Amino acid sequence: MLYDSYESVPYMRCPFCQSDGIQVKDSRPTEDNSSIRRRRVCSECGGRFTTFERIQLRDIMIVKSDGKRQPFDREKIMRSMEVALQKRPVTTEQIEKAVTGIVRQLESKGDNEFSSLYVGDLVMQALINLDVVGYIRYASVYKNFSEPEDFNAFLQEVQDLQAANMPKVSKKKP
Repeated sequence: MLYDSYESVPYMRCPFCQSDGIQVKDSRPTEDNSSIRRRRVCSECGGRFTTFERIQLRDIMIVKSDGKRQPFDREKIMRSMEVALQKRPVTTEQIEKAVTGIVRQLESKGDNEFSSLYVGDLVMQALINLDVVGYIRYASVYKNFSEPEDFNAFLQEVQDLQAANMPKVSKKKP
């Protein structure tokens, strides 16, 4: 692996031509100040791309239901939320902010290992605050419904939750 002599960091390679002649054209913090956004350009092919740098406080491991352990993958959560929220009125920035919130919750717990069920529940909590349809889409896969009745029971729970959180409207006429 090539290392930059003054920073001890691997060289960034162009995703288009694999050249290591990359220049940073612009750096700025993201809206929620959780990462740095860098616009880069390749001096060989002229390709432009964006990278993000984030602070990682600790290495988090996910324990799957079969007992296997795998490193936490922020992008996996981002992709699953994007799929659930596809064609919904939720911006990428809102999803990014929700994922950052999930990561911060995990990091603040002080543990290095979390069950996949716990992380899935955090994603569900974030999704219901963003978009109910996205929440239902994610739940249909996450909860692994096997029968239509399972799905109907879940939908009833969502409707009950929505009804409980709806502001009460007076039926009296003014």
